[in-house]
Amino acid sequence: MSLLALAVSGRGLVDPDEPAVQADDEAVLRGRAAFETMRVYGGRPFRLGEHLDRLESSAASLDLPEIDRAELERLAALVVADARDAVLRVVWTAGPLGGSPSALALLSEIPAWIDVVRSRGARGVSLLGVRATAPWLLPGVKSTSYAVNMAAELEAKRRGADEAIFVDAQGVVLEGTVTNVWWRRDETLFTPSLDLGILAGVTRGALLELAPARGYRMQEGAFSLDEVYVADEAFTSSSVREIMPLVEIDERPIARGPAADELQRALTELAATL
Repeated sequence: MSLLALAVSGRGLVDPDEPAVQADDEAVLRGRAAFETMRVYGGRPFRLGEHLDRLESSAASLDLPEIDRAELERLAALVVADARDAVLRVVWTAGPLGGSPSALALLSEIPAWIDVVRSRGARGVSLLGVRATAPWLLPGVKSTSYAVNMAAELEAKRRGADEAIFVDAQGVVLEGTVTNVWWRRDETLFTPSLDLGILAGVTRGALLELAPARGYRMQEGAFSLDEVYVADEAFTSSSVREIMPLVEIDERPIARGPAADELQRALTELAATL
């Protein structure tokens, strides 16, 4: 994603090509930083407050200093001031050992590939993941220690897919590398429950609100990948990719159905009310 604007704590707006953190920041050396990414619609970040709530929780799980919420809001406002539709990322780093934490806000372009893949439907592949139920496995935490997720995305692309879906050793569906997973059977929408250690996606939360008004029943729980293979349709959700239909998992075709498109429209309408 091309970086459009950058704001750093203590400095405000800076040239995106300028250094933003110290070389010995633990975010660089050990991945000790938390982040949130969200869409900006018409110059307004979608549910910024909820993202900062989750950032606060992630920071606590990583034993980072308490986030400076006011500073993060200020930096976010600086980078989105002239934006229309874009991607906003806020980051809270540990700082150097014994030093002060840093806050950053980055504004980027929306990746062009998203609408292309949404139009044709995404291909998924299942990969072994870990059910993060112990606290030291950081369940539901968005940390910049993202190497495993990126390695899974690369493996998915190596296999000719667009998306990696993590399943545990028993074949229970967990989540995508940067997404939550959904599927439909008749009028019921299924999605893995948070007690599996998955991320409580902000867009996931929005869909739990939006879907019942469109006639869908919701069921959260622990489900086998075999259930997704035979679903009437499947899709993923995330803040940047929004609702992404899945038309294939592990080279098994899945029909494209109405729910993904309905919920994408509902999400767009919700964002317009911000």
